[in-house]
Parts: sequence; C-alpha cells; structure tokens
Amino acid sequence: MTGSVTAPVQRMTYDSPAAVDAERSLAVEAPVAFEYNGIAYAVMMATPIDLEDFAVGFTLSERLVDRADEILSMHIAQVELGWIVRIELPVQRAAPVRERARLRLVEGSCGLCGIESIEQVMRPLAVLEAALLVERAAIGRALAALEAHQPLGRETGAMHAAAFCSPDGTIAAVREDVGRHNALDKLLGAMAGQGLDPASGFLLLTARCSYELVEKAAQAGCPVLVTISAPTSLAAARAAAAGLTLVSLARGDSALIVTDAADRIR
Repeated sequence: MTGSVTAPVQRMTYDSPAAVDAERSLAVEAPVAFEYNGIAYAVMMATPIDLEDFAVGFTLSERLVDRADEILSMHIAQVELGWIVRIELPVQRAAPVRERARLRLVEGSCGLCGIESIEQVMRPLAVLEAALLVERAAIGRALAALEAHQPLGRETGAMHAAAFCSPDGTIAAVREDVGRHNALDKLLGAMAGQGLDPASGFLLLTARCSYELVEKAAQAGCPVLVTISAPTSLAAARAAAAGLTLVSLARGDSALIVTDAADRIR
C-alpha cells in the first residue's frame, strides 16, 4: 500500500514562455470496494493506506456493528483497478447489510449519501453527556503540532488529516486520506484498535465541517469536534441537537465556538 506516487510535471511562471521539468508527489486516490458477507455494499474513492482502520471505522460509522470486535474477519486484496475489502459479520447483522446495500448508491465517502429516505439521514442522534473539559490553549497546541503528524500532507499538499487529541492538546492518533470522511473513518478505526476512548478527548479535522463529520463524531461518542474550516448550517444544527461541542475556523491564535451547551471549552 502506498499513499503517494511521483509524477513528472513542468513548472511554469506566467511571465516567461519557458517551462522547467520537475517531479511532484501526488496523493494516491483509488477505488476501495467494501463487501459484507459476500454482499457488495459500497465503493469509496480513498487513499489505499490504513485500509483495515478505514474498514473498521466505516463499518462502525455505518452502524453495521456496535463494536469493532463484532467484525469476525477481514480480508484486503488489491485487484486490477483498485482494492477490495471483504468483511464477515455475524449472521444477525446480515439483514441490515442487505437492506442498506439495496438503498445505497455508488457514492463519495460520507457514509450517508445515497440513502433514499430523508428520515434515515436525519435520524436522531444520542445526546452526548461526556463531562470533558478542554482548555482553549489546548486547541492551539494541537493545531501547532498537527503538521508534524501529516507526512503525506506535507509531501503531496492534497491530504486531509483527522487527529484525536487529549484534553491538554497532545495528539494521540492521526490518519490521512484524500477524503475528509475517509480520514475520520480511518482514525475511528485506529482508535478502536488502540483502545482509545472517544469520550476522553477531542477530534481535530483539517476539513470543512459538513454535517456528516458531525454525525460520525457524535455517533463515535466524542464530545468535542474542532475543524479548521467553517461548518454548514446543518452541521451546526446537528451538533447542537446532539450536545456536541463544535469549534470551527480554528487558527493558531483564534477559533469560533459554534456550539457548546455543555460548557466544555474553558
């Protein structure tokens, strides 16, 4: 598995007719197909690294299982045009897989697009009650440290990162991908594998805060979500409904507290 490839390019300027041959690292984007119990479920465009973490996080985000240890087995294989991840779930989980596969369309990687029922998309979220306290300065510390945990981002300039941070701003885990949803799914899968409790820290994402990211954070049980870009109106509304503390437009010296009914930011 690789996260980047080198490609020949030509570097030009607007005030000169000459171009200079050069090389550039490009982020790898490839189709990754998920099969559950032999049922074709979804195809995601993703960076083919940390695919086991991606599969665990995606399976949890899709609510196909409640716990990572319900996944009986997983086999990852490279095929001619991409990758295929074959996952075996308990028999009692097969019916939801069949129903969701029937409703889904080939999609991006949000884990919610393609559901035909608006009611399903807007299903209620459990209210987060974790009594986590995060100092404002901790967000600044996490932001300052994040670049050091983004090797593919530095190399390609085309990667999103999702980080899990302790309340003091220490980064405990990071995953990268060309897709912001994929990066978060990979991170959640890695956290499940490492035994990191989502309620014990905050998520930091280098992404626009769409409602799908709020849904994934809330469903995982993480009470605080920090994003570098602004939220959508639906993201803010869903965060408020779930009791999720949402901090956006996070910069080195400032950020916006969008929702914080639980007073977690101090």
